[in-house]
Amino acid sequence: QVQLVESGGELVQAGGSLRLSCAASGRTFSIGEMAWFRQAPGKEREFVAALDWTYGNTYYSDSVKGRFTISRDNAKNTVYLQMNSLKPEDTAVYHCAARRWRGESMTTRDYAFWGQGTQVTVSS
Repeated sequence: QVQLVESGGELVQAGGSLRLSCAASGRTFSIGEMAWFRQAPGKEREFVAALDWTYGNTYYSDSVKGRFTISRDNAKNTVYLQMNSLKPEDTAVYHCAARRWRGESMTTRDYAFWGQGTQVTVSS
């Protein structure tokens, strides 16, 4: 099993920046890919960004490309999401997720491990 704990969410003004963190513990050697998803009130959970845990390859949703950056610190078993130029529509609960396989998955059902989420609110 892999346990994930997110942190860093808070209230920020539009145009501002935040950095989210996700600390992994447990059987971290089994992680192939880690990702960030988000869920706004009344909406489906959507893919934000993902990263290959071994090689560091990254990919993003079109809505955040150029504004958000996913990165990792393997020594700390932590993945980050740097969010710049935030918009009110970025308001959501942000969840960290992990899966054993690699392969650029943007689908929630492919991820077996999830954190509880951290709230990001962007005011206009």
